Amino acid sequence: MPNKLDEARTLVARANRMIANEGVLDAFGHVTMRHPTDPGRFLMSRSRAPELVQPEDIHEFTLDSAIVRPIEARLYGERVIHGEIYKARPEVNAVCHHHAPSVLPFCISGMQLKPVYHLGATLGATVPFWDSRDDFGDTNLIVAKPEEGASLARALGQSWIVLMRRHGATVAGTTLEELTFRTIYTARNAAMQIQAHGLGHVSPLTEAETSLAGEYNLRPGPVARAWEYWSVRLDKVEGTWRSQKAKTTAPKKRQAKRKTKRRR
Repeated sequence: MPNKLDEARTLVARANRMIANEGVLDAFGHVTMRHPTDPGRFLMSRSRAPELVQPEDIHEFTLDSAIVRPIEARLYGERVIHGEIYKARPEVNAVCHHHAPSVLPFCISGMQLKPVYHLGATLGATVPFWDSRDDFGDTNLIVAKPEEGASLARALGQSWIVLMRRHGATVAGTTLEELTFRTIYTARNAAMQIQAHGLGHVSPLTEAETSLAGEYNLRPGPVARAWEYWSVRLDKVEGTWRSQKAKTTAPKKRQAKRKTKRRR
């Protein structure tokens, strides 16, 4: 029988590497998933660059962001971002925090991030801002205290992405696959909005278009199609795609040999 926890660890590690491979995550940022059988816990890597995360790096944390089984390796300082959102939003099962270059100009300028094409509709009609100065004054901008994570979760509210002034963005999803879809396409939407501003005019989606397109894109079919695409792109980069292809063709070759022997 497959082990759900082992499968979840593999998926979380893969999502970290996939989103990094698509240019949203770099040396920093992190992706987590709610525990597959215990909603009072979540899965998160030890502290390392997302592109390097492997299943054995994934550990269990309580919603208070405390590791269940202590380890010697360093942990992410901003794990409270994830724990506090999981506390506040029972329907959220995956979270990503990132500093995508296309999103940061909005975090710095305060300009409203809007859905400007159909795949960007998963942003939602409005994207809230969170400014750490409002509640905490001058800080090092790292969200490491429970009260800071709780403040961020309140700013997110019922939205799916929150911009963090002068810092980055935090994205939520009902599944890990949905989160990956939303994280990658909202970063691309941000890049397109900036490019459109360079042309002098931006015509965003209406609220109704955003709702309709967002619902359409988050159906199981489109999400699975995108996940498979990004997964194969990752396999090619990691050098595992050819070996997988060989494995799928090997049984056919053995079958052909057996048929040849029968003819003899």
